[in-house]
Amino acid sequence: MRDESLLRDVLAELGDDRIQELAGELGTDAGGARGVVEATVSVVPGTIGDGTLAGVLDRITAPTAEAVAARTGLSLDSVTRALELLLPVVLSVVAERRRARN
Repeated sequence: MRDESLLRDVLAELGDDRIQELAGELGTDAGGARGVVEATVSVVPGTIGDGTLAGVLDRITAPTAEAVAARTGLSLDSVTRALELLLPVVLSVVAERRRARN
């Protein structure tokens, strides 16, 4: 199940410039980059646990990259590089939502 509002917030946070940057990393166009964003949001665990941001990123990057590569057909190396840009944004949006609830 996808969280459509999370997807919208992540896309808004990225903006067109970072979508284009992501597309360049992936060797695709803006639509392909948005597809990777959608796939990433859909497979990032709902509960990412406690710890530092670096620790969280380390724990979720490999499994997320594998799932996104499988869903999109893009190379694992390209997706892994793109997630270096994308995952911090996704986590930032999730943190903002959590703060707003509390």
